[in-house]
Parts: sequence; structure tokens; C-alpha cells
Amino acid sequence: MIVNTFEQDMALAREIARRVGEAGGRAMLVGGVVRDGLMGLACKDIDIEVYGLEPSALKALLSTLGDVVEKGASFGVYGLAHTNLDVAMPRRERRTGDRHTDFDVSVDPNLSFEAATMRRDFTVNAMMRDALTGALIDLWGGQADLENRVIRRVNDMTFREDALRVFRAAQFAARLEAGIEPQTLMLCREMDVTCLSVERVFEELSKALLKARRPSVFFRALRDMDHLKEYFPELEACVGVMQNPVYHPEGDVFEHTMQVLDCSAGLRDRAKWPLAFMLSALTHDLGKAVATEIQPDGKITSYGHEVQGLPLCDKQLRRLTNQAKLIEYVKNMMWLHMRPNVLAKCRSKKKKTRQLFDLSACPEDLILLSRADASGKGGEMYDAANEAFLRERLEDYRRVMERPMVTGKDLVAAGLKPGPAFSGWLDRARQLHFAGLDRERALKQVLAEAAGRRQE
Repeated sequence: MIVNTFEQDMALAREIARRVGEAGGRAMLVGGVVRDGLMGLACKDIDIEVYGLEPSALKALLSTLGDVVEKGASFGVYGLAHTNLDVAMPRRERRTGDRHTDFDVSVDPNLSFEAATMRRDFTVNAMMRDALTGALIDLWGGQADLENRVIRRVNDMTFREDALRVFRAAQFAARLEAGIEPQTLMLCREMDVTCLSVERVFEELSKALLKARRPSVFFRALRDMDHLKEYFPELEACVGVMQNPVYHPEGDVFEHTMQVLDCSAGLRDRAKWPLAFMLSALTHDLGKAVATEIQPDGKITSYGHEVQGLPLCDKQLRRLTNQAKLIEYVKNMMWLHMRPNVLAKCRSKKKKTRQLFDLSACPEDLILLSRADASGKGGEMYDAANEAFLRERLEDYRRVMERPMVTGKDLVAAGLKPGPAFSGWLDRARQLHFAGLDRERALKQVLAEAAGRRQE
């Protein structure tokens, strides 16, 4: 399926605006396309709001330009097939309950610009641009706030109606590298976010992790709002957990995590699975909250935190998503995150690095995480030679994996019967393979060891 380019969609938006104008209405670009355009940023999606036409008239008009997709016909929201265009009508909204779906929505084609934009969350998202003439309509000071990097609510009463705006404020603060205006921050502190669907929270989290240059701003903002506790209690538990200042001059575990997160953002374009990679950076040291101890000599240690953190990581992620593959990837990264730097610093033997990469769910991303972890220490310079060493060893692992290896069929053919010890012999053959033995020698060694065990 071929989807229009942004330029094609924008040309189509102007044509819609021309025809809407001929029919007595007015088509306005709204939301991200206006905000990002003022910032000189590319925007994939184009949202249009059409004033002065009834829903049936708008649908009929759109049908002359392509196949209409009803994305919310009762709410006056339409799309055109093979485009990234959403065409909506102005509407009134009134909260009727605590859940995010508890809104009474009614379409009003004759709604004023002021009434329509008042329901927007922040001033930077409440600007409109005439899709035909390009004229900017900015009733709430959004352009000035954008230039000054300020996240400000549009209206106190309407802002309170959607608790997701707490997370959107944090997300936009991170993406736009902006500060949250004090009154908006106070409103966010007062809002109850416990009724939000985890899917919506995860969506805002993902945007912050994948689009912000400094995703740490998202979590620092939530901390300022006192809203880490509802969805990120395992992360909040890292606040105040001190680390050995010799190795971590940056401060507590939360501060280290935030620095690692920002370092990871600079590496995520190189990751095989960017979202899972960023979540690994976020959770990698959760175990320190339970593993950290102060020894009799005053030394701070966190022995085994990469293992003790696994159930905490699982709990944190399952609160936000049910994606099993993602959860297992992140837990695997947590378990192994310390090993690459240890092996790189001592320039370990090939057998050790081969074993490490064989355990990893994604060796390429594990190398990147180890780089971010070593970099998130108060501005300490990362030794790029360590990454070069690890990548050279990853190529070595791949070459070794291309060579013939002992299989279960080989063991059965040689006389070993499947049973409780069988998987152990197969794993032993794999380790001998990593030690450099060819298939024949590895098989002979395993058979000799198995015979010795039987004699015992």
C-alpha cells in the first residue's frame, strides 16, 4: 500500500480547504502540524478542522477526493485512504465520569474558534492555521510560549477534565525541551491519574523515550508533580538510594538512571529495537533499590542488583504493557548489562565474550546499553575503545556461530539417550564450541565426559 508523502498530503489539505471554502466553510490546520511547522520540524500527520459544514456535507465533499475512512463518524472525524490526513469537525466535550472514555461529545459546525480551541490541552497545541491562506490564528499565546519553551494549560477548568494531560505535559516538556508553567504544574499535582488506561500512559511514555533528546525531563517533571508513584513506583524507589561516589559521582540511583537515559537517547537510532532499548536504560538499575548496602567500612555496594532487579523490572513493565517479547528483552538486558564493560576493560578471552553474546537477546543493543551505562556518571568520558573491542568480538561470535556445531541429533546418534542430563550435555557441547573446539572434537569430549559420569 502506497501512502502519500507529506507534500502530497499538504497539497490535498489545500484542495480540501478550497472546496470547503466554496461550500461556505473554512478548513483549519490544527495541532502538531502547526506547532512543528513553527519549529521547522517535519510532521508526519496532518490534522484539519472544518468549520461551517454539516457532517454529511463534509463526508460528501471528502468522497470526491478519495475513499473516506470513518475514524469516528459520530464525533465528526474522517480520514482519506492512503493518506496521513485526519479531517474533523469542531466539537463540544463534557466530562461525565472518571474514566478517559467518560465524555459527552457533540459536533458543532458553528462553534467559534475560541470555544473550539479552549478544549485543547496546551497553548502550543491550540494554534490554528488557515489551510488555504496560511494565516495563523493564535488566541492563547501559543507562539510566544513555543518560542520561550513554556508548557502552559489553555484553560483551568477544561484542563482538569483529562488526567492524561499530566503525562502529556511531561512528554511535551521533554520533546520541546520546555519548562512547565508553575500554575500548570500545580494543576497537574492535584489531578488523579489512577483511572487512566495503561495504554494511554504507555503511549505518552513511548513518545518521550523515542522523540526527546533528553527523555529524563519526562521523569523529572513527573517527580515534580508527585506522579511517579502511580505508574513508576519502582523507579521512584531509586530516589535517595546512594551509590559509591568513587564510581558514581553523579549522585543517587535515580540521577544515574536519568543520565543513562539521556545518553541512550543519543544512541537509540543505532539500536535494533529503539523502544525496548530505551526501556532497558530506564530499568537497568532498579535492583539497586533493594540490593544496596553500606558495609562496616562505610563502602556502598549493590552486589547482585542485576539479578535482584529482575522481579522489579517485570512488575514495572507489566504495569504498563503486556508485550511479552518486549518484557523478556528488557529483563535480559538488565541481567547482562554489567558484563560487557567488565569484559571490555580486562580485554577478556574470546570464550567469555562468545558466551556473553550467546546469552543476549540482542547483542548489538547490549553493547549500546553498556556504553550508555558507563557514560551516565557525571559527565565521565566514555572510552570508545571499549565499544570497538566489543564490536570486534561480536563479529568473532558471529563467525563462530557459522561453524558446524554439535546438535541433539548428533548426541542421540552417538548413543546418548534423551533424559534429565541431555540438555546439560548439549550445553556443554555449545560451550566447547565457544572455547574453539570443532564439531568432531567437541562431540568426542562430551561423549568422554558422559562416559566418565556413568562410571562414577
